[in-house]
Amino acid sequence: FSGPFTDVVTTNLKLRNPSDRKVCFKVKTTAPRRYCVRPNSGIIDPGSSVVVSVMLQPFDYDPNEKSKHKFMVQTIYAPPNISDMEAVWKEAKPDELMDSKLRCVFEMPNENDKLNDIDASKSAPVLNTSKQDGPMPKPHSVSLNDTETRKLVEECKRLQAEVMKLSDENRLLRDEGLRLRKVAHSEKAGSPTALALRENGSNSLPSLLVVIAAIFIGFFLGKFIL
Repeated sequence: FSGPFTDVVTTNLKLRNPSDRKVCFKVKTTAPRRYCVRPNSGIIDPGSSVVVSVMLQPFDYDPNEKSKHKFMVQTIYAPPNISDMEAVWKEAKPDELMDSKLRCVFEMPNENDKLNDIDASKSAPVLNTSKQDGPMPKPHSVSLNDTETRKLVEECKRLQAEVMKLSDENRLLRDEGLRLRKVAHSEKAGSPTALALRENGSNSLPSLLVVIAAIFIGFFLGKFIL
C-alpha cells in the first residue's frame, strides 16, 4: 500500500485458477476493521481469474511502527453441487484446504524523489528575461525563503519612498527656516514674533533628522533579523 494514508488506498489482488476444476476462495485478514475486501469470497472457473480489491481505510501513518497486518487466501476445490458456501467451508477437511499468506507493506513516497523534483523546477530555464515594469511572474512552487525575500524587497522599496518623501519635506522646511531667519534679522532683535519664528525653524530640523535615523535603524535591524 502506497501512501499518503489520509484517504482510502486500494490494492488489487489477482487470483488465478490454473486447474481444470472449479475452486472456491475466501480472503481473511488479521485486521478486519482496517480493510474492506470486495469480493471476499467466491468461485473461480478453471483457467479463469478474479480481481479482489483490498481497500485500506485512512489512518495516522507512523514510519517507525512495523506493520503486522497479514492476509490469507484460502482455497478448496468446489464440490459438484454447491448450494451453501458456508456449509462448504464448515464441512471442509483440513487436508483439502490450501492457503497463501501475504504480509502488508506500507510505503511512503521517496523523499529523495521529492527533492529532485523541486531542484528540477528551480533549475528550469527562464523563457522571458526581458525587464518588466510590473512584478516578476511567480513560479508554480515558491519556497519559504523566496517569499521572505520578496517581502524584504517590498519593505525596502516602501522605506526608500518614505525616506525620499521625508527628504523633500526636510528640504522645504530648511528653505522655510532660511526665509524665516532672514525675516527675523530684518525685524527687531527683541521682538517676540521673531523669537518664536526662530524657535520653530530650529526645532523642526532635529525632529526630522531623528525620524529619518529611526527609520533607517529599524530597516537594517529588520533585515538582519529576517
